[in-house]
Amino acid sequence: MYLKNAIACAILIAPSLFSSQIMAANVLTRDNGAPVGDNQNSQTAGANGPTLLQDVQLIQKLQRFDRERIPERVVHARGTGAHGVFTPSADISNLTMAQVFKPGTQTPVFVRFSSVVHGNHSPETLRDPRGFATKFYTQEGNWDLVGNNFPTFFIRDAIKFPDMVHAFKPSPKTNLGDMSRTFDFFQHIPEATRTLTELLSNNGTPVSYRFMDGNGVHAYKFVNAQGQVHYVKFHWKSLQGTKNLTPKEVPVVQGQDFSHMTTDLVNSINRGEYPKWDLYIQVLNPEDLAKFDFNPLDATKIWPNIPEHKIGQMVLNKNVENFFQETEQVAMAPSNIVPGIEPSEDRLLQGRLFSYADTQMYRIGANGLSLPINRPVVKTNNGNQDGAMNINQTTSDVNYEPSARQPRPQAAYARYSQLPLSGTTQQAKIQKEQNFKQAGELYRSFSVADRKDLIQNFGGALAGADEQAKYKIASFLYKADPEYGTGVAKVAKADVNRVKAMAAQLED
Repeated sequence: MYLKNAIACAILIAPSLFSSQIMAANVLTRDNGAPVGDNQNSQTAGANGPTLLQDVQLIQKLQRFDRERIPERVVHARGTGAHGVFTPSADISNLTMAQVFKPGTQTPVFVRFSSVVHGNHSPETLRDPRGFATKFYTQEGNWDLVGNNFPTFFIRDAIKFPDMVHAFKPSPKTNLGDMSRTFDFFQHIPEATRTLTELLSNNGTPVSYRFMDGNGVHAYKFVNAQGQVHYVKFHWKSLQGTKNLTPKEVPVVQGQDFSHMTTDLVNSINRGEYPKWDLYIQVLNPEDLAKFDFNPLDATKIWPNIPEHKIGQMVLNKNVENFFQETEQVAMAPSNIVPGIEPSEDRLLQGRLFSYADTQMYRIGANGLSLPINRPVVKTNNGNQDGAMNINQTTSDVNYEPSARQPRPQAAYARYSQLPLSGTTQQAKIQKEQNFKQAGELYRSFSVADRKDLIQNFGGALAGADEQAKYKIASFLYKADPEYGTGVAKVAKADVNRVKAMAAQLED
């Protein structure tokens, strides 16, 4: 009787006692129905530490996002590839023990160029960032340098990556492109201002892949034989120069060849006009990170005034023999690293380490790295086994480690470098955001003609946005540069005085 009364009492008391804990009707949840506490920031080890695997919201979002398409890539679906060779030109053993940079060596490479947002058969004239992903088949395993033609990215935290791509993709309701959806998202993402400027400029419509630079985008770490760490950024510089299509040229080229970038690359290699890129690095000491007025590990930022050093050259000299087996099945992932090269604590890169490898495993299977295009030139030796399409010839009965029967010793030099940590786990924005300064510097670096094209491109796209998004985005541009914001506001038919007033309320 006492138990029944207690239960009845608890039922009566619970609604009033816990009413403040009852979930709101439209609260954001994970797939198990649990509410999400923070969907803007990944959980990190302190303010500058790496992202934690225990962040189940981040992991679930990336896992679900990676599995949205079969079999086409969710992003970077439209691409073309070519084989080549990388030759180092400078001794940087003081910075890294990576053998790919050892003087006198030559390393086979495969490069996959791509558009990002649009589908597999979309015109290559469409405005888009362009992927520039390079697989180095080194003597210590494969190293993938996965980047874009833009040196910065739209977001700084991987937890927003699925949202960003959804906002760029066609409407799930109509399957039509709708820039008003894109701007509805980006009005909340001021750190995207610089990269949106790149996209809406003529840099968003390159003439061809040959006439395009590439960037690793993220900061990485170089580790030398003594265990010393430096932060680096990678930049490919086209020896053909850089060229873009103007807004007037885009429809003309598209009407003639909607695969103009692939056509140009394939034909140039067939003619023996092998495209070349020099590889440059920027280098920072760990103690220099705190000296900037922004966070240098923020993927939405470049490193201005940091010298670039040439360390090698890549030549593409052979077209693929089978597009599907090579270009379509190549699996690029920033988690494919080698001793001497490590990921930095860049929050976007930290998420990509998981997401890219996971999406490739989903797309081509657990044994996808055994395919000829992905197979390293050195023999693999581990206990990974079975799975679909396993073509390996394993005869040993030792599929575990350690073992006295078949020892597989570890390489002490390949251990990760150590990162000092302090503080607590957190979900919070990075410090020193500085969202607009570099966008203004980029705008002012353009020629007068390119500025006019940018203003027309951006203003025309923004004109169809919702009023709130239109003014918010225009205020970002005005904060970056008054001339830039004024020009775009006028084309978008927005009140410049209102834009100016909103910009005045923004923190740089």
